[in-house]
Amino acid sequence: MTMSSTTESVTVLTGMYAAEAEYLAAGGPGEASFDLLAPFFAPDVELHQADALPYGGTWRGHNGMTQFFHMMGEVWESFEMVDQEFLATGETAVVLTQVRARARATGRELSFPVLQAITVKDGRITEVRPFYWDTRAIADACALPTPTD
Repeated sequence: MTMSSTTESVTVLTGMYAAEAEYLAAGGPGEASFDLLAPFFAPDVELHQADALPYGGTWRGHNGMTQFFHMMGEVWESFEMVDQEFLATGETAVVLTQVRARARATGRELSFPVLQAITVKDGRITEVRPFYWDTRAIADACALPTPTD
């Protein structure tokens, strides 16, 4: 672990989160271009979301990230990262984010923490692994109840 790679990781992550905020403020998926975020992600980036979430699965490359953001836009009416804490050691960073969001399908509002393990190599994010405390609560808030016969 070197101080320069730790500093680089935090610089890349703070830049990416600022670009993400700009992307969302510009209308997000379908309105804003992923080009705002692309410089922060390696071309072969992998994002691993919990399968229980409406946007679960592994998203690969810039096309996968673009699809992921579109799916997030379909699921969430609003998604705000309220507070973040960063811990970086070399190429590995951990980001604790407090989220405030409103589900598009149900209108339910949630506040929840998400912890992300993120790998940064050569100035770009190569892997993201988010960990949620309660995926069921998130999935339930986003799903309309199924009609009963």
